[in-house]
Amino acid sequence: MVTAIVLIQTEHGKINQVAEQLAAMSEVAEVYSVGGGYDVAAIVRVRTNEDIANLVTEKMVHVQGIARTETLLAFKTYSKRDLEAVFSAGMEE
Repeated sequence: MVTAIVLIQTEHGKINQVAEQLAAMSEVAEVYSVGGGYDVAAIVRVRTNEDIANLVTEKMVHVQGIARTETLLAFKTYSKRDLEAVFSAGMEE
């Protein structure tokens, strides 16, 4: 499984519209409205790097309201939730 974070700048007033369209895509696990230099962050989980390329260059380009994207490829996951699952394995009552 490949995970990427796609940071998105939207056109003025288009955050909700863009976020809803992205959330409807099967490759997009989560969408957040964010503050700072970007308006939206999409967490993408797919099988291959090529799937990320297809999503960004073939599907996201058709989302009205996206002005610019920056894609970050995740190398390793550090998650409290994942660690809790590992350490609690077999501890169910």
